[in-house]
Amino acid sequence: MNGKKGSYEINIPSTTKAKQPESRKKSGGGGGGGGFSFKGWMWSVWEFGKEDSNRVKFSLKVGLAVLLVSLLILFRAPYDVFGTNIIWSILTVAIMFEYTVGATFNRGFNRALGSVLAGIFAIAIAQLALSAGRVAEPFIIGVSIFLIGAITSFMKLWPSLVQYEYGFRVILFTYCLIIVSGYRMGNPFRTAMDRLYSIALGGIVAVLVNVLVFPIWAGEQLHKELVKSFDSVADSLEECVRKYLEDDGSDHPEFSKTVMDEFPDEPAYRTCRKTLNSSAKLESLANSAKWEPPHGKFRHFFYPWSEYVKVGAVLRYCAYEVMALHGVLHSEIQAPYNLRLTFQSEIKEATSQAAELVRCLGKDVSSMKQSIKTSLLKKVHSSTERLQYAIDLHSYLLTCHSDPPDTSSKPLSKLLSHAMMRKQMRRLHSWPSREVDAFEEDGGLCMDTLPRMRALESTAALSLATFTSLLIEFVARLDHLVEAVDQLAVMAKFNHESL
Repeated sequence: MNGKKGSYEINIPSTTKAKQPESRKKSGGGGGGGGFSFKGWMWSVWEFGKEDSNRVKFSLKVGLAVLLVSLLILFRAPYDVFGTNIIWSILTVAIMFEYTVGATFNRGFNRALGSVLAGIFAIAIAQLALSAGRVAEPFIIGVSIFLIGAITSFMKLWPSLVQYEYGFRVILFTYCLIIVSGYRMGNPFRTAMDRLYSIALGGIVAVLVNVLVFPIWAGEQLHKELVKSFDSVADSLEECVRKYLEDDGSDHPEFSKTVMDEFPDEPAYRTCRKTLNSSAKLESLANSAKWEPPHGKFRHFFYPWSEYVKVGAVLRYCAYEVMALHGVLHSEIQAPYNLRLTFQSEIKEATSQAAELVRCLGKDVSSMKQSIKTSLLKKVHSSTERLQYAIDLHSYLLTCHSDPPDTSSKPLSKLLSHAMMRKQMRRLHSWPSREVDAFEEDGGLCMDTLPRMRALESTAALSLATFTSLLIEFVARLDHLVEAVDQLAVMAKFNHESL
């Protein structure tokens, strides 16, 4: 909708000639026909590793850990002690080695506890089966395998035990392998102990390599992820408001493209959208960080990692409003440009103050310092109150109070002239999208057409009220965000710093 020089014009592009996205025209990443390109593949690998150097470090650490436990097989002495059971060390490293130190400790705990319980169960059942005689022995072993499989599979589905799901799987396959091989070898106690030693050896190698060689701490990853979310929300808010106030409707994208969320000129929008999907990642990092000892900036025990998840949840609560603002920005019905300019200064001021507060909160979390944000909160609330006052003062611009014109008293020539002018401009559409020619096919300019268009003009003006109300709601949610960050600062013992 373009509103230049005080006029109200509805400009809703038709979707009948929507072009397909450019990405669909090209297949593959190489030259012709979408064939495999080794150079392109190598470049993508390089970019993937360059994006996060920890990925390369993690891969090299896994290779080093596997090499160290493999030397136990390559050298004669360790192999003579453990025999073929030494292969369990390699399996333990491959299964237990995780990306972060905390995740490795968590996986190692499940692995150790599951292996010990499986070994105890296997030895006890094996001794019972041996005392029952050769005839009953295979039946007892078979029934025990069935029961262990059923019980562990049921318990790992229990909601409060989901985090120990890997431990139950370890119990199942370790028990089955020990009890079956012990039955054939005739010495289940010796078999169980050799395998437990091998598992312990592999676990120790995995932990030492992960902690001592370029450690990747889940706590630091969680800290950086949350700080990055603050910046993405603030950047996306300013980007959305800037484009909304600068858009005069002359280059409005087709609606069929905007619904695909393909906005290459809005990088902050895409990062903010990632923030909405960060819930599972933050919870996973927090669960892993609980297993880590004090390290780096996090020097005391029982660090409140769960508070990071709570702050992230409140921040997503604010990000929802930013995404709603983007929805208004890319909606098909737009407020007139001159109407947006009426409230430009108030909207800009409220946006800049809100974004500054969000960045200040992110800076506090990043530096682990608690600052007094009273002055910033007052500025944000004051700018929001000015915006509300401006909306109340000029509320008549957002509604259509005048009665529809009496078209019956106008000469037919004026009506036809008006219809021809609209037809020539080719910019008038109805909702849903219908070009001017469609009105002629329906019988020309009827008596109800002008009132309908005036109602649509009023609806378009109300889209500005929607945009400002979402912005005010975003500011209201900042109070909850400040409280969540303050709670984190108290529990994490941030240093105090005054603004």
